Amino acid sequence: MDRTSIIFCTSSVLASLAVAWIAFPFAALDRATIEAARTPQPAELMDDVDVGQGFGKLPVIELMGYYVENPPVVEAGAAAAPELKFGGC
Repeated sequence: MDRTSIIFCTSSVLASLAVAWIAFPFAALDRATIEAARTPQPAELMDDVDVGQGFGKLPVIELMGYYVENPPVVEAGAAAAPELKFGGC
């Protein structure tokens, strides 16, 4: 590689790092939000969930109760869902 290419590559990497260094504080969450996300919350305190399709908003505790009473059924002999992978071009 010639000198111009090396200078261009080095300056491109340094410029990218500078932009990331400057933009990170604007994109990062504050510590209070991170701690709130790590702390479990009782279902009674959570907001209602809009399930749509005419059902409207339902409390989380009601959704959990329905799931416990009616777990998902896996049919015997049914093939497992295929794992989707990105194949590229």
